Amino acid sequence: MRKILAIFVLLLILIQLIRPERTNPATEPKETLHADPDVMKILKRSCYDCHSNETKWPWYSNIAPLSWSIISHVNDGRKALNFSHYVTIDPKIKEKRLKRLIKTTRNGMMPLPSYLWIHKDALVSSAEKERLEKWANSELKKLHSEK
Repeated sequence: MRKILAIFVLLLILIQLIRPERTNPATEPKETLHADPDVMKILKRSCYDCHSNETKWPWYSNIAPLSWSIISHVNDGRKALNFSHYVTIDPKIKEKRLKRLIKTTRNGMMPLPSYLWIHKDALVSSAEKERLEKWANSELKKLHSEK
């Protein structure tokens, strides 16, 4: 039993050497999303850790194997929709992302339930969901009027 425990501890120590990069790339202010303060407040509290270059990396994001999952989630979130580059997103892609934002927020798929376990303050209320949906629909109307 001691030998198994020693091997487990050694493996736990060794995997700490595998350190994917945690980044917050520089952002041009003119490329970032600028929306009503109430919308920005919701997005910053509930979405920005994974969907912007303004991630607040918690202490446990330094501990493997948890760090691997967190970094992967952030990288995937930024690829899907990065509010730090909102202005530069191709209009066709932006339209798809806004529609997905409406659907995933409405259905409680975003923020991810696993994120909400630790970040209870990121929970989006029904009123906030309605506000985000109203904002996203207004953004979609802007996109359609620009065509």
